[in-house]
Amino acid sequence: MHATKKEIQDLYFMDSRHKLLDIAAFLDRLERHEGEADFRHPAFLSALEAMQNPPTGLTRAQAVHHAFSDHTTAPSESASIQFANGAASPIKS
Repeated sequence: MHATKKEIQDLYFMDSRHKLLDIAAFLDRLERHEGEADFRHPAFLSALEAMQNPPTGLTRAQAVHHAFSDHTTAPSESASIQFANGAASPIKS
């Protein structure tokens, strides 16, 4: 049996509302503080745009994932970091 839209809302609305408010608070914190944001800020905004307007053929989740992904195809000479940034850095080693 498939769930109805109302059943999905009943199950997930409050959790999704919380996550959306958390994102809004994150963006507000960035705006309030001095200095320049790095490459992750425009990647985050691009992901939000992708979520609202996913390209044809992609789900919203796929569009967000693609917005954060590194689309380069050439292998790197060496690893420049030992951790993940969560978004593709425009700086390549």
